Amino acid sequence: MVSSAAYDAAVSFQWGGTISALFLLIMNRFGRQSSKQMTLLAVYLFISCPDVLFNILRGQVGSWIAFLVVAANLFFPQTFPASRFILFVITPDWVTDGLRDSLPGGILSIIIGVSIIFTEIRGIGGFRNCQCNLFCFCYYLGIASLFVFTILYLSLETW
Repeated sequence: MVSSAAYDAAVSFQWGGTISALFLLIMNRFGRQSSKQMTLLAVYLFISCPDVLFNILRGQVGSWIAFLVVAANLFFPQTFPASRFILFVITPDWVTDGLRDSLPGGILSIIIGVSIIFTEIRGIGGFRNCQCNLFCFCYYLGIASLFVFTILYLSLETW
């Protein structure tokens, strides 16, 4: 039996984590455009996507979107990275069930958050070259929200 607090933590992780990851993807698109960070955020979205949206993306609608993304990738490979979206559609069910709404998925989300921080610090040239501006502040605020929702989820999931 799942407690009400654990259910609320899972729902806040799904929606809050997804919104934070989408915000970071948009910030990444207009910032340094790090391919590694986009891939890490796609995996984070795979783990934290709300059940309603995830079921839509895994169904017939997702198959058509994946087809269109692959077709667009043939003509514009830099603009439409097809492999990141196909992750949602073709991942086997046993991997999906093992990562979503589970403790290993939450731990992987923490590892992804730490990796995003390290790649961002390495991308700006370390702490000595850090020139904090509004973009930098918003990006780190998005990373912090990833951690908040993931830690809330992990703290209430283990009880």
